[in-house]
Amino acid sequence: MKNLEHKGYTGSIEYSKEDDLLYGKVLGINGLISYEGKTGSELEADFKAAVDAYLSDCKEEGITPEKPFKGSFNVRISAELHQKAALLAMEDRMSLNNFVAESIRERVFRIFGKLSPRTSR
Repeated sequence: MKNLEHKGYTGSIEYSKEDDLLYGKVLGINGLISYEGKTGSELEADFKAAVDAYLSDCKEEGITPEKPFKGSFNVRISAELHQKAALLAMEDRMSLNNFVAESIRERVFRIFGKLSPRTSR
Protein backbone atom coordinates (compact mmCIF):
# COMPACT_ATOMS: atom_id res chain seq x y z
CA MET A 1 0.00 0.00 0.00
CA LYS A 2 1.47 3.35 -1.04
CA ASN A 3 -1.31 5.52 0.38
CA LEU A 4 -4.04 5.36 2.98
CA GLU A 5 -7.74 5.68 2.03
CA HIS A 6 -10.69 6.66 4.22
CA LYS A 7 -14.06 8.21 3.32
CA GLY A 8 -12.81 9.43 -0.06
CA TYR A 9 -9.63 10.98 1.36
CA THR A 10 -6.11 9.80 0.50
CA GLY A 11 -3.18 10.06 2.87
CA SER A 12 0.55 9.87 2.29
CA ILE A 13 2.89 7.53 4.14
CA GLU A 14 6.32 8.96 5.06
CA TYR A 15 9.08 7.89 7.44
CA SER A 16 11.25 10.06 9.66
CA LYS A 17 14.50 8.24 10.42
CA GLU A 18 15.48 10.92 12.96
CA ASP A 19 12.25 10.44 14.94
CA ASP A 20 11.77 6.75 14.08
CA LEU A 21 8.20 7.68 13.24
CA LEU A 22 5.74 7.18 10.40
CA TYR A 23 3.78 10.29 9.42
CA GLY A 24 1.69 11.69 6.60
CA LYS A 25 -0.81 14.25 5.41
CA VAL A 26 -4.11 14.17 3.56
CA LEU A 27 -3.50 14.74 -0.14
CA GLY A 28 -5.50 16.82 -2.59
CA ILE A 29 -6.86 19.49 -0.25
CA ASN A 30 -5.64 22.97 0.64
CA GLY A 31 -5.81 22.53 4.41
CA LEU A 32 -3.24 20.60 6.42
CA ILE A 33 -4.47 17.39 8.01
CA SER A 34 -1.54 15.41 9.38
CA TYR A 35 -1.16 12.22 11.41
CA GLU A 36 1.56 9.94 12.77
CA GLY A 37 2.27 6.59 14.35
CA LYS A 38 5.07 4.27 15.44
CA THR A 39 3.61 1.36 13.44
CA GLY A 40 1.58 1.01 10.28
CA SER A 41 -1.50 0.18 12.35
CA GLU A 42 -1.02 3.27 14.52
CA LEU A 43 -0.48 5.43 11.44
CA GLU A 44 -3.65 4.16 9.78
CA ALA A 45 -5.70 4.61 12.96
CA ASP A 46 -4.44 8.18 13.42
CA PHE A 47 -5.12 8.94 9.73
CA LYS A 48 -8.72 7.75 10.06
CA ALA A 49 -9.16 9.69 13.31
CA ALA A 50 -7.75 12.85 11.66
CA VAL A 51 -10.15 12.57 8.70
CA ASP A 52 -13.09 11.86 11.01
CA ALA A 53 -12.15 14.84 13.21
CA TYR A 54 -11.91 17.10 10.14
CA LEU A 55 -15.35 16.03 8.93
CA SER A 56 -16.81 16.44 12.42
CA ASP A 57 -15.28 19.92 12.82
CA CYS A 58 -16.69 20.98 9.44
CA LYS A 59 -20.13 19.74 10.44
CA GLU A 60 -19.99 21.56 13.80
CA GLU A 61 -18.88 24.79 12.10
CA GLY A 62 -21.51 24.45 9.36
CA ILE A 63 -18.97 24.46 6.53
CA THR A 64 -18.68 22.10 3.60
CA PRO A 65 -15.63 19.83 3.87
CA GLU A 66 -13.14 20.28 1.10
CA LYS A 67 -13.35 17.51 -1.48
CA PRO A 68 -10.02 16.06 -2.57
CA PHE A 69 -9.23 15.76 -6.26
CA LYS A 70 -12.30 17.57 -7.57
CA GLY A 71 -11.62 16.63 -11.20
CA SER A 72 -10.64 20.12 -12.23
CA PHE A 73 -7.13 21.58 -12.32
CA ASN A 74 -4.99 24.02 -14.30
CA VAL A 75 -2.12 22.75 -16.41
CA ARG A 76 0.71 24.99 -17.55
CA ILE A 77 2.60 23.79 -20.60
CA SER A 78 4.72 25.38 -23.30
CA ALA A 79 2.98 27.21 -26.14
CA GLU A 80 4.41 24.66 -28.59
CA LEU A 81 3.01 21.68 -26.68
CA HIS A 82 -0.34 23.48 -26.31
CA GLN A 83 -0.47 24.08 -30.07
CA LYS A 84 0.42 20.48 -30.97
CA ALA A 85 -2.10 19.05 -28.50
CA ALA A 86 -4.84 21.39 -29.77
CA LEU A 87 -4.13 20.42 -33.39
CA LEU A 88 -4.20 16.70 -32.55
CA ALA A 89 -7.48 17.20 -30.67
CA MET A 90 -8.97 18.99 -33.69
CA GLU A 91 -7.82 16.17 -36.00
CA ASP A 92 -9.62 13.70 -33.73
CA ARG A 93 -12.68 16.00 -33.60
CA MET A 94 -12.54 16.33 -29.84
CA SER A 95 -12.13 19.16 -27.39
CA LEU A 96 -8.71 19.91 -25.96
CA ASN A 97 -10.11 19.06 -22.53
CA ASN A 98 -11.17 15.59 -23.73
CA PHE A 99 -7.81 15.11 -25.44
CA VAL A 100 -5.94 15.91 -22.22
CA ALA A 101 -8.28 13.71 -20.15
CA GLU A 102 -7.81 10.80 -22.57
CA SER A 103 -4.03 11.24 -22.55
CA ILE A 104 -3.96 11.17 -18.75
CA ARG A 105 -6.37 8.20 -18.68
CA GLU A 106 -4.10 6.20 -21.02
CA ARG A 107 -1.01 6.86 -18.87
CA VAL A 108 -2.81 6.09 -15.61
CA PHE A 109 -4.24 2.88 -17.10
CA ARG A 110 -0.75 1.73 -18.16
CA ILE A 111 0.48 2.19 -14.58
CA PHE A 112 -2.53 1.23 -12.44
CA GLY A 113 -4.59 -0.97 -14.75
CA LYS A 114 -8.35 -0.79 -14.93
CA LEU A 115 -9.95 2.44 -13.76
CA SER A 116 -13.16 2.37 -11.77
CA PRO A 117 -16.27 3.62 -13.62
CA ARG A 118 -16.30 6.69 -11.36
CA THR A 119 -12.87 7.77 -12.62
CA SER A 120 -13.25 6.93 -16.29
CA ARG A 121 -15.09 10.16 -17.02
